Amino acid sequence: MSLRQRYFKSDRTFISTAAIALMIATAGLSSCKTTEVMNNGYIFDQQSLDLVPVGSSREQVLLSLGTPSTTATFDGEVFYYISQKRTRTLAFMKPKLVDQNILAIYFDKDGIVKQKANYTLKDDKVFDMISRTTPTGGRDMTFLQQILQGGGNGVNGARNFLNNLNPGQ
Repeated sequence: MSLRQRYFKSDRTFISTAAIALMIATAGLSSCKTTEVMNNGYIFDQQSLDLVPVGSSREQVLLSLGTPSTTATFDGEVFYYISQKRTRTLAFMKPKLVDQNILAIYFDKDGIVKQKANYTLKDDKVFDMISRTTPTGGRDMTFLQQILQGGGNGVNGARNFLNNLNPGQ
C-alpha cells in the first residue's frame, strides 16, 4: 500500500470550485474600493480674490465672487464663501471631511470691504453649516417633566394636563 494520498474527482472539483469562488469574491470586494472625492461649495482662486481688494463695495464683491454661501449681520455684515472637500474610500461609507476653506469678507456700516479672512481646518474655527437646530433660551425638559410642570407646580400641572384631555369632566 502506497503512502501517497489519492485525489478523487470530487476532491479536485471541490478545490477548483473553492478557487473560483475565492477569485470572484476578491474581484467583487476590490471593485468596492473607490476613492471618491466630493467638492462642495464655492471654490475660489487667487485671481477672483484679487478682484476684491479692501475698500471695494458690496456690489463689486457680488459681481466678482457671486452670491455668498451664507451671510451674518450681527456685528456688521459678513459674506461667507464656504468650500469643502470630502473623500469616501468605500461606496457605502460616510464621507470624511479632508479640507475646508471659508472666505470671510467683512463690511463696515457703509457696505465697504474692511477685511478679508481665509479660514481653514488648521485655524480650528468651527463652522456648523447644517446643524438643523435653533438654540433657544431655557432648559431642555423630558416629556414627563413637561407634564409635571405644565400649568403650575407639579401636581397641578398633571391635573391641568388630565383635565385638558377630558374637558367635560
